[in-house]
Amino acid sequence: MTGKERRQQLLDIGRRLFAERGFEGTSIEEIAAQAGVSKPVVYEHFGGKEGLYAVVVDREVERLLTTTAVLLEGEHTTAKFEAAAVGLLRYIDENADGFRILVRDSNPGSGGGTYGTLLSDIAGQVEYIMADFLQSRGKDPKLAAMYSQMMVGMVAFTGQWWLDARKPKLEQVAANMIDLAWAGLAGLGPNLKDSSPKDPRG
Repeated sequence: MTGKERRQQLLDIGRRLFAERGFEGTSIEEIAAQAGVSKPVVYEHFGGKEGLYAVVVDREVERLLTTTAVLLEGEHTTAKFEAAAVGLLRYIDENADGFRILVRDSNPGSGGGTYGTLLSDIAGQVEYIMADFLQSRGKDPKLAAMYSQMMVGMVAFTGQWWLDARKPKLEQVAANMIDLAWAGLAGLGPNLKDSSPKDPRG
């Protein structure tokens, strides 16, 4: 096995074990044993468990951000949003181990790469879409940041639930989710700048 192949093997094994047991529940000894190598080989490639974990997380973050960027291109229509939701659920389905790692743990080796940071990055991409959407309907685009957090949060938590439930089919989940979101957006009131309740005492 070449050095590159060995590194990929260790990443694959680490990814699976981190998903099953979390960072604390996974040991270098077990990773090495499943790879059929000694512990120094793992240290040689990654410097330790933290280094291996950091690479696994960074790859998952990059994969999800790339997926999201592609899905959010194009016209801002219900069909596009529904396709994006299906795409994100499909990512969760096909990358269950990686998604579980992102959801379960933050990165012990650095201050970045956490699930919360990842969702904020995605919300930042959605914010531009929401601003255009709100402005096209005569609404206040300054509220786009808030609405993007709502949209991303809904998809993220629904995805976490669906990863275990696995029903209904992901296409149906996405369609129902977008129906809910789109109906809410379509029904926004005429004045979003000051929607706080009035004090009845005047």
